[in-house]
Amino acid sequence: MLTVALTGGIATGKSVVAKVLADHCCYIHSADRVAHNLIKPGRPGWSRIVAHFGAQILNPDRTVNRPLLGKIIFSSEAERQYLNRVLHPLVLEKKKQAVRKLERLGTHKVFISEAALTVESGFAPFFDKVVVVHCPENIQVERLMERDQITRREAWKKIRSQLRSADKIRHADYLIDTSGTPAETAAQAERLYRSLLADFRKKRAREKKGRPSGWLRAQRPRAVS
Repeated sequence: MLTVALTGGIATGKSVVAKVLADHCCYIHSADRVAHNLIKPGRPGWSRIVAHFGAQILNPDRTVNRPLLGKIIFSSEAERQYLNRVLHPLVLEKKKQAVRKLERLGTHKVFISEAALTVESGFAPFFDKVVVVHCPENIQVERLMERDQITRREAWKKIRSQLRSADKIRHADYLIDTSGTPAETAAQAERLYRSLLADFRKKRAREKKGRPSGWLRAQRPRAVS
């Protein structure tokens, strides 16, 4: 099975690309969904978050008040780093478990890890291929304001809390530019799927010959166009 990191800044369109890949029966492992599960009451991340941020971070039903948590971590680099230190190792372990299970079952050719912070967290080397989804920051701002119903200043604060797209791109094997129409983005994702399928076949051929399944990354990322 080919393991692929699908990453990019907030509101760059990762979920749009992931949906196209899911339609082609790629397995989509969403870091956001896993993290949300990890902070449910009684889960490993929940107790550490409550111990650190205090009971005021909880809703009346004892679930984590995610909007409040978001305000805190996007306003404080130290708090954001703390949360990442808590959740990132747990999310990575869940990814590894999912990959091992799927490889045993043999049901999927391509495993997609959809996560915004793959590069920042140092997880990129764990994957066969890295896909970076990107668009100009002004487009990110507009999308964030509409999606989250926040001010322009708040949108910029969220964007600035993450690594710039130019820095992520240096780790990429494939690039998806989502600054165009949804149809144009979907067309790029279709071409990406065909490329990943070819990569899967190459990996399988290498493994059949008894060679290591990994390979050196290309020196320059390839735009899917």
